[in-house]
Amino acid sequence: MKWVSAMEDNNKSGEQQTVEASIAPEARTDHPSTQETAPASGEEAGALKEKVVEAVSTCYDPEIPVNIYELGLIYDISINPASEVTVKMTLTSPACPAAQSLPGEVEDKIRLMAKPKDVKVEVVWDPPWTPDMMSEAARLQLGMM
Repeated sequence: MKWVSAMEDNNKSGEQQTVEASIAPEARTDHPSTQETAPASGEEAGALKEKVVEAVSTCYDPEIPVNIYELGLIYDISINPASEVTVKMTLTSPACPAAQSLPGEVEDKIRLMAKPKDVKVEVVWDPPWTPDMMSEAARLQLGMM
């Protein structure tokens, strides 16, 4: 299964090309990082993480009227000193109809709302998602309490 992870301009002719990554991509080492950036302070990283949480909270599973953060689909948000964001997320099931679109939507919204230097979204399947991972607010919203 493939999804389009980014549009990059990394060829000499300046043409944009689409880079496809598998649903559970390995860490990429071929992404050029040519700009030097001052390391983010703890406060800056904390503020960026809040913006990332706000951004992913605007993404919804198309079949469940609760945002993916409250559903427990976001497993980890990491901010490195260069203000690059890595998000580990899952889906409610490998057969989820949003498997092709949701990771890209998460990446796009983080780029738009949080404005980090770079974003990497990894879809992972371990541990498998269960309804127990939902927040109390999500369970209440879905009438599961």
